[in-house]
Amino acid sequence: MSSFLKFAALGALACLIASCEAPKSALGPQLGPTGITGARRIANVRTTAYTHSERGGRHNAIGTSLSGGNVMSAASDWSRFPLGTKFQVVGTRDQYRIDDYGGALIGTNTIDLYKTNRAAMRAWGVRRVAIDILEWGSKQQSLKVLAPRKKNRLVRRMIAALEANKS
Repeated sequence: MSSFLKFAALGALACLIASCEAPKSALGPQLGPTGITGARRIANVRTTAYTHSERGGRHNAIGTSLSGGNVMSAASDWSRFPLGTKFQVVGTRDQYRIDDYGGALIGTNTIDLYKTNRAAMRAWGVRRVAIDILEWGSKQQSLKVLAPRKKNRLVRRMIAALEANKS
């Protein structure tokens, strides 16, 4: 085959590859009811870690024990990541479900990851990671759990944000 034909075939192949649609995970977050609904991958999420020996104790916001099993507990501002949201930290096998919240998280895009001991909590520290949303939680369930706690001003902030984003 002449070098001209090889060059032309290579050029046609390059054009064909370049015209392919990028996968949705590479497109970044897409806006929706929670501000990022529809996104499968969310890049640059600030994460911190907590454990049961801290002030909140061994139970999450819904009254069950914090989970350190296959799907671990996590806390967030429920108006950003609603109760029940399940996600995986990209590059790990670690899966979490939002079942808790914390005053320091309200008004932020930070997710607090449950660790089973202080050493693991300290080892995690503060990291910016990408997460894959496996299942979005429920705003309605979030509101149901928060409603009896509306005397707390931080909870009222979450409720107001959830109600403003109803869809």
